[in-house]
Amino acid sequence: MDEIVEALLSEDTRPEDFGALALPEAYRGNVVRRDETDMFAGMASAEKDPRKSLHLQEVPTPEPGPGEALVAVMASAINYNTVWSSIFEPLPTFGFLERYGRLSELTRRHDLPYHVLGSDLAGVVLRTGPGVNRWKAGDRVVAHCLSVELESAEGHGDTMLDPEQRIWGFETNFGGLAELALVKSNQLMPKPEHLTWEEAASPGLVNSTAYRQLVSRNGAGMKQGDNVLIWGASGGLGSYATQLALAGGANPVCVVSSPEKAEICRAMGAEAVIDRSAEGYRFWKDEDTQDPREWKRFGSRIRELTGGEDVDIVFEHPGRETFGASVYVARKGGTVVTCASTSGFRHEYDNRYLWMSLKRIIGSHFANYREAWEANRLVAKGRIHPTLSKVYPLEQTGQAAYDVHRNLHHGKVGVLALAPREGLGVRDHELRARHLGAIDRFRR
Repeated sequence: MDEIVEALLSEDTRPEDFGALALPEAYRGNVVRRDETDMFAGMASAEKDPRKSLHLQEVPTPEPGPGEALVAVMASAINYNTVWSSIFEPLPTFGFLERYGRLSELTRRHDLPYHVLGSDLAGVVLRTGPGVNRWKAGDRVVAHCLSVELESAEGHGDTMLDPEQRIWGFETNFGGLAELALVKSNQLMPKPEHLTWEEAASPGLVNSTAYRQLVSRNGAGMKQGDNVLIWGASGGLGSYATQLALAGGANPVCVVSSPEKAEICRAMGAEAVIDRSAEGYRFWKDEDTQDPREWKRFGSRIRELTGGEDVDIVFEHPGRETFGASVYVARKGGTVVTCASTSGFRHEYDNRYLWMSLKRIIGSHFANYREAWEANRLVAKGRIHPTLSKVYPLEQTGQAAYDVHRNLHHGKVGVLALAPREGLGVRDHELRARHLGAIDRFRR
């Protein structure tokens, strides 16, 4: 591994040199273990601690099969799926690995007593398997997390509809929170060369998810002038939704939970910001009863910020806590597009406000190949910027996941893998200089 790191850090290493490097028999990866899936039994979700369940351990290096690539991971990032995996909710991920392992001889390698997590990476290709032509050893890449087989017709119009669609590093093994990662070669995209390794690793999952949810015809199909309500607008998903709304000529109405997060949204260019904690919104009277009066108060506040207009689109991901309010505040004929349920999976809303006002609810999950590529292209062009706020070493991945689980973070939390320190990997210094303020916005 030392030779690989030396080659990765040297500007004199030629692409063909990477192909000549000997692969280590094992590498370090952050894993959850099958024999520990009951360790949090009986505990409330908020009390479950990823620092206890995530282990950095050596695992055998997999050989890339047909259509696959082995990547040296310079940096990765934390997503909420890593939090779910680490606290074994809504169920342990080993069931995903078992089902994937039954698909073929090649996929059987994923069904292991440990699960290497992580759905983001930036790094360098070390090996490719048979049939890979687009990528070669030495290529500097980022990876999106869509893993599909594409053997069924359903997946060829929209790869997210493939019956064998999975999220890499969550529903497959050999994820990105490790020194090496195994991906399908069609997950790879060019690294934005004005970004450091840790910056380049941070947008992948959340930027692509927000792109499909807001911009794509598979999501809300946002247009110029739309009012877009964005929950958690300074967080991992919301920070990209805010940028996409602004870049697309829409008006984001940003909902946050602190004055600091409100200032981050204003720094991105948003003018309409609601600090829900300061304004005291309580959408639930108790665990079983919502409060429609709070929906109405919230809707009135939105109209104060939009010049009397209701929102065209609601960017939903908190789920249970906010969903009733989201359905209520969307305009007549408006759209609620949802991609997650970080506060709970059982959504409740008053259907009268949906059917009688001709509103739509759209489910959105990650992004297809084209959407992920377009989202990365916006980053490479300097139109959308990373929202990295803090970076941990690989050894402290548990703490990074804990920060996200407890909402102690802004934007994205990064993890250094083989990169020995922050700030490495930049080649396009001119483009970086033009956008440095925006790139560093969440670090300040």
